[in-house]
Amino acid sequence: MQSRQPNQRKTLLYLLAIGNTIAFATWQVLLNNFVVEKAAFTGEEIGILQSLREVPGFLAFTAVLVMLFIRQQSLAILSLLTLGVGTAITAFYPSVGWIYFTTVLMSLGFHYLEALHSSLSLQWLGKLEAPQVLGQILSLKAFCNFAVLGALYIYLMFFTANYLLIYLLAGGTAAAIGIYCWTAIPHFEDQVTQKTELFLRKEYWLYYLLTFLAGARRQIFVVFAGFLLVEKFGFPIQNVVLLTLVNAALTFWLAPKIGRLIGFIGERRALTLEYVGLIIVFTSYAFVNTIAVAIALYLIDHLFFSMAIAIKTYFQKIADPADIAATSSISFTINHIAAVFLPAVLGLLWVVNHSAVFLVGSGIAALSLLLTQLIPDQPRPSFETRLYSRDKL
Repeated sequence: MQSRQPNQRKTLLYLLAIGNTIAFATWQVLLNNFVVEKAAFTGEEIGILQSLREVPGFLAFTAVLVMLFIRQQSLAILSLLTLGVGTAITAFYPSVGWIYFTTVLMSLGFHYLEALHSSLSLQWLGKLEAPQVLGQILSLKAFCNFAVLGALYIYLMFFTANYLLIYLLAGGTAAAIGIYCWTAIPHFEDQVTQKTELFLRKEYWLYYLLTFLAGARRQIFVVFAGFLLVEKFGFPIQNVVLLTLVNAALTFWLAPKIGRLIGFIGERRALTLEYVGLIIVFTSYAFVNTIAVAIALYLIDHLFFSMAIAIKTYFQKIADPADIAATSSISFTINHIAAVFLPAVLGLLWVVNHSAVFLVGSGIAALSLLLTQLIPDQPRPSFETRLYSRDKL
């Protein structure tokens, strides 16, 4: 039984990722059409909804406090169940208040699950295998995303959207996966007792900064890259869906290879490749004038997200094993700090000059590139950055 545990742990990580993707991908892709068609949302309501959706991400650190009462594995599965239920009941009562409520419920499950999945991955996977397995998990999520979007695309070619049925099926599937994980997979004992208080470690300062900047870079892509295609080039909705499908297919194919690459060349070199590439991509966004180039930039930009595995594995190598759960939750909050203010600030800048928004992205990538050079060739506890080694103090 002991020898089967590593494989069972990986199985649980895969299943949690599948359930997460099925529910959230469906909720996200249908949201704008659903709230406009069924609840008559205007810009005011959708703005409030998106702000509410980000609140649980910003408060992800509270998962540490919940772990005083519930073990990590159990909380991760309960989070998947919460995500599933929140998605399933989204279309029951298409009113503003109900949609706000289900959005917060869905988002609470989603963000807790993301933080806990990261924590469990770093605790359960060996340092040598972590980059490759994390790449496989990203590939699996991309495949699920492709399957969900592809099925919806085919369905909508022949039928009018039945939002109640679609949300119920997606959320119900995620909840069913959660029930299976609870009943069919053993509840493992923690290999290292995790600290359940909130803290920031000065030894992890570089990880915190890279995490914050990664969150800021993500916001620029999520909010403004697709908006550029629609506003400047008049990209129609069906092409947006097809582009998302292409992204998912490319990530499915490339993410495991990126994971292996990180394991081979190390975190500093992998992140250096990412940020040099992002400087080129964001600068090109600022001045692009043809739709073909804009689409190519969008695809390349999205693929660089897989490189973020290197930030996680860098932390895994420098962390006290007992710090992983708490720091994973806190880092998720750090990653979402930018989501609270950056879209609004850059939205104002967009009105003045959209090119300036992407040049800000280039600046963020350049700062990340400089910080990345501080990652040691072989990071470990007491040798977290190249500035100094506490082994020599």
